Amino acid sequence: MLKDKCGIIGIHSSDSSKEVSSLIYYGLYALQHRGQESAGIAVHNKEEGLKYHCGMGLLSDAFKNFEISELNGDVGIGHVRYSSNSQPKEENCQPFVTEFDDGFIAVAHNGDIVNAVSIKNQLIDEGYKFRSDSDSEILCYLIERENKKTKNFIKAIENISKFIIGAYSLVILINNDLYILRDPAGMKPLVIANKDDLLIAASETVAFDVIGAKYIRDVVPGEIIHFKDNKINSYMIDSADLTKNAHCMFEYVYFARPDSIIDKKNVYQVRLNIGKGLFKEFPIDADVVMPIPDSSIPAAIGYSRASGIPYGEGLIKNRYVGRTFIMPTQEKRDLAVKLKINPLVSELKDKKIVLVDDSIVRGTTSKSLIKLLRDTGVKEIHLLIGCPPVIAPCFYGVAMANKKDLIAVDHSVEEVKEQLGVDSLGYISLDSLVEAIDIPADELCLACITEDYPTEILI
Repeated sequence: MLKDKCGIIGIHSSDSSKEVSSLIYYGLYALQHRGQESAGIAVHNKEEGLKYHCGMGLLSDAFKNFEISELNGDVGIGHVRYSSNSQPKEENCQPFVTEFDDGFIAVAHNGDIVNAVSIKNQLIDEGYKFRSDSDSEILCYLIERENKKTKNFIKAIENISKFIIGAYSLVILINNDLYILRDPAGMKPLVIANKDDLLIAASETVAFDVIGAKYIRDVVPGEIIHFKDNKINSYMIDSADLTKNAHCMFEYVYFARPDSIIDKKNVYQVRLNIGKGLFKEFPIDADVVMPIPDSSIPAAIGYSRASGIPYGEGLIKNRYVGRTFIMPTQEKRDLAVKLKINPLVSELKDKKIVLVDDSIVRGTTSKSLIKLLRDTGVKEIHLLIGCPPVIAPCFYGVAMANKKDLIAVDHSVEEVKEQLGVDSLGYISLDSLVEAIDIPADELCLACITEDYPTEILI
């Protein structure tokens, strides 16, 4: 399965003398939490054509020995990536660029194409040659193929959206034109903004904040946008109105930065609501409420405010270590836990604590953290989780393990509690989670906790 969970940005200037690469670069910095494996930028100017650079590692590593000023262009796209099952390698870095008869196509993609393998085999049969494991290469060739038929890029993009299955938010650079696409179910976030003569699209609004752009709106599920002459030209996929929204629940629970707005919902407020919901369902007599940093902090604050129990810090994070959840292998995740968290003994010893986390997937990270806490002499640990039990893998780009590796699949809540070594364990209910997000359940993708997938699944 080809799976990515990434951050994307695209910027178009109506001033041909404007250079957008530095703004893309800073926007990607704000999206770095969405991917730490590789980063890249592609730009275009009418005199020199397309220029791009990609590299492995964090954004700062990928561009360490590269002058961003070399990417001079008035329109461009950027990408930060992490992979789950595919191998980390330079060939999979994005944006992915391919030549076609009339120039270049560059694509940056957040999501996963469920039927990528069958489409790739079909393209190979048609003579296309692949050099990566990336969905973006497939998308580039599909756009090229459909444009040959239609001679119209809007129509070509609409055509491919009708036969690819899965989740996709895309920024597409075709020579000097920038196109934006969000899948008809709206699974992956995508927002647009402006600043002077610039139009911008990105995965999250935090990318706008850092460059001083003004958020306009979310891209509508099934919408194709063409940025041209400082105008937002909007087109809808014909079948989009027949598709139910399926916004990814996990964006609100964990993945998005708390200072982002996604589908008109303030992520920080959603996480505060999750904490309040946890208190309603699990009122606990404790000395202090503590988060597992960082994504659980707002939920812990919400629980503290609702309960009146003081909020405190008991786990100090080394902020120069990436998220353990998005590390590609278990061995690396185990090492990362030891590197990234250190207990504050003075705040833990002999205390009864409510410990708040956003989710439990495999359970291995949680188990390691609980052991760290027990070693400090903590009196009681009451673990509360801001997401119902994860019982199914994600096929849309979140690196949730195979079903056999998910701890909640074959274990009851009581059994998970015993395995983790906590005094009590409580998961927020589905109803309370939906209430916290404030989006109807039938407009959310909840597949990882319900096994009710919004699209056909090909295994």
